[in-house]
Amino acid sequence: MDLTIARQLFYQEINQPDGSIDLAKASLYMALEEYPNLEPQEYLHALDTIAEEVRFRLPPQNYPLRIIQTINRYLYEDLEFSGNNADYYDPRNSFLNQVIDRRTGIPISLSLVYLEVAKRIDFPMVGIGMPGHFLIKPDFADAGIFVDAFNGGEILFPQDCQGRLSQIYGQPMELQPAFLAPVSRRQLLGRMLGNLKAIYLQQRDALRVLGAIERLLLLFPDALGERRDRGILYYQVGRFAEARHDLELYLKNAPTAEDAVAIRQLLDRLDDMRT
Repeated sequence: MDLTIARQLFYQEINQPDGSIDLAKASLYMALEEYPNLEPQEYLHALDTIAEEVRFRLPPQNYPLRIIQTINRYLYEDLEFSGNNADYYDPRNSFLNQVIDRRTGIPISLSLVYLEVAKRIDFPMVGIGMPGHFLIKPDFADAGIFVDAFNGGEILFPQDCQGRLSQIYGQPMELQPAFLAPVSRRQLLGRMLGNLKAIYLQQRDALRVLGAIERLLLLFPDALGERRDRGILYYQVGRFAEARHDLELYLKNAPTAEDAVAIRQLLDRLDDMRT
């Protein structure tokens, strides 16, 4: 799979109203850049099969808690999906094909599997972008419960989310209503790409960081911080004209940013290289 084709497929999927974006397809097109021999249809079929097995196991009384318990039993007991505590920052945890193959991942990627299975059995759920930990919840009024896909589908109430948040940050944290607000499909994909960006930054893999940023800018063209970061990376990999374009655009739109002086200095160095 040519890189430009993978990127084009990703762009075509996200270039439509948010509610029409197919999260599984978009995630698999993200993965195509890393796994060029990946066959997206194979993994879509795998999700279909999982959902059919769950549907077969549903009890006659399809109350929300019973549906969640049925999904949990099949995903975590029968298929043995689990959160990857042993190697949390392995980039494979952020690629849907690898999560399905290895049956392990991080909160957001396991939540994606859960969301896709729930969608296929007509049980709508939404992602919840709590800081430091991704959750999901049934998508109907006053549901009042959340599901932690990373921890075996554990059912949480708001007070449990408060405790989970404090546990993650290692100190008492105030649970703000915005922390439990649903995220859009673009936001979910953006968070997955943000995770990959952070991992590749830690690994000092400039080209993969650049790929993550470029896809983030396809999702959010007005994200000035990503534009700045891309300009810096373009500079580091020797793509000077593109670096200048991004950095000048950043300063034009954020002339008083805290890092404006540093960005101007970088542009000065680019000027010096031309003389």
